[in-house]
Amino acid sequence: MAKMRSRLLVLCSSLVLLLAACSAPGIRFATNSETATATTGKAAASAAAPGITQPAPAPTATTAPITGNIAGSGALSQFQDTLRQIAGAVANEVVQINTDSGLGSGIVLDSAGDIVTNAHVVEGASSLTVKTNDGKTFPASLVGSFAQNDLAVIKLNGADTKLVPAKFGDSSKVKVGDVVLAIGSPYGLSDTVTEGIVSATGRSQSEGNGVTLTDLIQTSALINPGNSGGALVDIAGEVVGIPTLSAPDAAQRGQAAAGIGFAISSNQVVSISQQLVAGGSVTHTGRAYLGVSTRDDATGGADVVSVVSGGPSDKSGVKAGWVITSIGGHDVADSNGVSQALSGYKPGDKVAITFRLPDGSTRSVTVTLGERPIGP
Repeated sequence: MAKMRSRLLVLCSSLVLLLAACSAPGIRFATNSETATATTGKAAASAAAPGITQPAPAPTATTAPITGNIAGSGALSQFQDTLRQIAGAVANEVVQINTDSGLGSGIVLDSAGDIVTNAHVVEGASSLTVKTNDGKTFPASLVGSFAQNDLAVIKLNGADTKLVPAKFGDSSKVKVGDVVLAIGSPYGLSDTVTEGIVSATGRSQSEGNGVTLTDLIQTSALINPGNSGGALVDIAGEVVGIPTLSAPDAAQRGQAAAGIGFAISSNQVVSISQQLVAGGSVTHTGRAYLGVSTRDDATGGADVVSVVSGGPSDKSGVKAGWVITSIGGHDVADSNGVSQALSGYKPGDKVAITFRLPDGSTRSVTVTLGERPIGP
């Protein structure tokens, strides 16, 4: 037994010596210094045994400071430069309007001093002054106003500054998702720019004074008091609308809902402002007209409440009690959908309208659209 224990000790000693002398990679015993480095993370080179080469420290991840543009396509930088250029250029086309009862914004129509704005900005004002982008202030007078579209034109008196007329785009080509900038003087802060997208088109919204605006552009660009009458511009720098109002937040009792603003479409602005400049009044709206009044139907669609005698729908045989379910192949979910669908047409166009009749059957009628009257 004693001999067997002795042989076992010799065998173990030999095995230890063999492992210690082995040069195969990864089977070397760690030194005290290496153990300290592994457990504390601190180098112990000064305590290393002579003749033993210390392993190179493992590379550690570092965060390099950002000193310039991140490598890539450069599209983001180009987009930013585009926004800067648009904001700088359009600022020269937008003015601040001050009245004896408040302030708003306006857009330069021509070099003669005509400025288009919202009718509610200048309504009831006994004095008007305009502050241009170069900081100069001029008296102004009312050329004409059209409350039904909430638009008005004023004219600078004796302006000795060079006015830059705005470029108006075709609002019928505006699409949901388009990037837009709202430029104006919210709270009197001139040349203020907010950015957003077009979140809807063809909206209808009541101003709360008996006027319901239609074919509005809804945008997430912030619109605050003083933005009214300013410019909503697209990525090409063209005016596609005039910011007019923000949606009310029912939970906040009259407070504006953040990120939900409305702008009068540029095609309406151009049509109305040209008439006001030419003669001080509006003789035609240029807007498609069905000649019916509607309300939301509980089962979907727009219920025809009444039909204007002699109007477009009356001439086509439309009756009260019918429910509009589609216009021109586009589904109509409610009364607001009627305005949205009609915004894509002009007076004289023929359009197929589908109705759900009281007995549950459907009927398609072709209506030749008229022009919306001047009166409410």
